[in-house]
Amino acid sequence: MLDIVDEHDCVIGSESRGEIHRKGLKHRSIHVIVLDGDGHVLLQKRSQQKDQCAGMWDTSCAGHVESGQTYQESVPRELEEELGIVSESPLQELFKMPPTPDNGHEFAVVYAMQHKGPFSAAEDEIDELRWYSFTAVDAWVERLAGAEGGDHQDLTSGFMEIWRRFRQ
Repeated sequence: MLDIVDEHDCVIGSESRGEIHRKGLKHRSIHVIVLDGDGHVLLQKRSQQKDQCAGMWDTSCAGHVESGQTYQESVPRELEEELGIVSESPLQELFKMPPTPDNGHEFAVVYAMQHKGPFSAAEDEIDELRWYSFTAVDAWVERLAGAEGGDHQDLTSGFMEIWRRFRQ
């Protein structure tokens, strides 16, 4: 179950993930950008089994904020579930993105952390983890942003927006 929120990110109800996505209701998510401290970012290739953005590259870790949880409470759960990281301290909050059709109508809070691994990727959610240099990701995002018809090909539109804001 996920919380449904209004345009001010105030909880107005709850519903199953499937129904929220089917109806296009506003809800909450978190994204974590994992950095190695040497100018590289860890990206995840979403599982081909995912119902949305299957096989596309995304932030290091992402997930919904479950009903009754805060953004900050969701981060350690998602990090452990997706990457096998147990984080004892709060992560650095970078920014909050408003809900749009491109990001699935999610208020998304983006966090950053430094961690060099090891990682234990959730096989049902992630097909691959890979380090990329900032310059490589910059060029990738720039190339795809200019693609005909907004075809992002292999990066999620949410990641592209997060990366642009992260690099500002």
